[in-house]
Amino acid sequence: MTTSHGPRASHPARRTALSAGLGALSLLCLASLSAAPPAAAHEGTVPRAPRPMTAAESRTAAYLESIRHDPRLLRGFFRHLPKGGDLHNHLSGAVRTEYLIELAAEDGLCIDTATLTAVVPPCGPGARPAADARTDRDFHDAIVRAWSMQDFPPDQNGHDHFFDTFNKFGEVPWRHRGELLAQVADTDAAQNQFYLETMVTPASDGARQLAAEVGWDPDLAALHAKLVAGGRLDRVVADARKEADDGDAAFRTAARCGTSRPRPGCALTVRWISQVNRGSAPERVFTQLALGMRLAERDSRFVAVNLVQPEDWDSSLAGYRLQMRMVNYLRTVYPKAHVTLHAGELWPGLVKPEDLKFHIADAVNVAGTDRVGHGVDLVHEDGWQQTARTMAAREIAVEVPFTSNAQILGVSGAEHPFATYRSYGVPVVLATDDPGVSRIDITHEYQYAAQTYGLTYPELKDLARASLEYAFLPGRSLWRGNPTRDGYHPATACTGQLPGSGRTPTAECRRLLDTNAKAAVQWRQEAAYATFER
Repeated sequence: MTTSHGPRASHPARRTALSAGLGALSLLCLASLSAAPPAAAHEGTVPRAPRPMTAAESRTAAYLESIRHDPRLLRGFFRHLPKGGDLHNHLSGAVRTEYLIELAAEDGLCIDTATLTAVVPPCGPGARPAADARTDRDFHDAIVRAWSMQDFPPDQNGHDHFFDTFNKFGEVPWRHRGELLAQVADTDAAQNQFYLETMVTPASDGARQLAAEVGWDPDLAALHAKLVAGGRLDRVVADARKEADDGDAAFRTAARCGTSRPRPGCALTVRWISQVNRGSAPERVFTQLALGMRLAERDSRFVAVNLVQPEDWDSSLAGYRLQMRMVNYLRTVYPKAHVTLHAGELWPGLVKPEDLKFHIADAVNVAGTDRVGHGVDLVHEDGWQQTARTMAAREIAVEVPFTSNAQILGVSGAEHPFATYRSYGVPVVLATDDPGVSRIDITHEYQYAAQTYGLTYPELKDLARASLEYAFLPGRSLWRGNPTRDGYHPATACTGQLPGSGRTPTAECRRLLDTNAKAAVQWRQEAAYATFER
């Protein structure tokens, strides 16, 4: 496993400064729910009539309105709000920085005092034991600032500092997948979430070696044939599954699952997404994609692949269209594997204008992605309205992590395409991205959405429902049809029987829940809503 965004690639200092966008973000907890910019009106948008509320929803909505000027009560409301799942989460970037420092100390790692980077022992000149951070508060706090966005000046562009953090703590996470997951799962459970899809890099060394052995071949079918010849790719798949077995065992031990004192994270449903380093050589990108998709078809713990590392790197920009064709080809080989792609994590000034024109469109129309991560530069793309309509028609959800968009791109508030996606009927799910690095949690993201865009309680509830509806869990949904377009109406088997209805589920409804993992997790969330609203 590597760090969540991979090693930093060298590139010329060609960026202009981005708009800050961070000062407003730091004040979001004080914003009024009524002070929201209206959704932009565009030709072809989907009208969004308010849906009818139940009596319990009406009471909850009224309470939310009554506390909108009380930050303390608002935080409590959003913390207890059932919030579905987190579908865009990098495991190593999700962990609290303080926990990473403690792991570094336990492992006997050193800290380079010039760069505050974790390095292997012995601690030579210019390095200190990480354990010193346990007793030297100034040293500890300096590491926290270097390994996260803590205290980062709100008037400065945070792009480079954000991505540099992964290099600085990168020596820590790879030894501790299970322990990291236990910490992140506890956090999600405490946030009243029920599901997590988190990104790791499976069998990184084996994939790198296989790619080097096979080399590059522009004939993608021939290249794939070379990877699988003689069982070579299957051996890397086996390594990845063994790695997952070890991680699962470490998680269960750390979380005390199956004991009389299990930690809250044991109740969370977790799946892995295989991340692929988009800045690498093409043969390695293809190998990692093939590995992740083969895993998704052979091991139910893995559900999808995703391309990671900054989209604006020169190597990422140069390889983007080829990588979309790689995904397109591999989807024909592995049709059961899901794909979610970081696409459109760009903004004017970060890249040349021509690089803003097609990334989301190619992810949708060439790669055939199931979801889009970030999608921030939507309205700067050629024909973006048609892209939005296509995403709505195919139910291609966009994963929105507000804080990282502000920290990396300087984009927030009315500049963010959140309202535009919703006005076109594109499914939207809120996510954290790298909450440990960003120093936030999913509660923060929901509260920000409500306060910035004036969302009502039913809209917040449906956002949380969407995070499970568009998750890559197998089986049928609890909801029928296209819920983003038509509303969240129970499947026929469970009509009128949702938790809080006072009715015991029929045998037919119970069969739906017992045989479909997605419906079962959705039912857990509906039960939590019944309690929350009561």
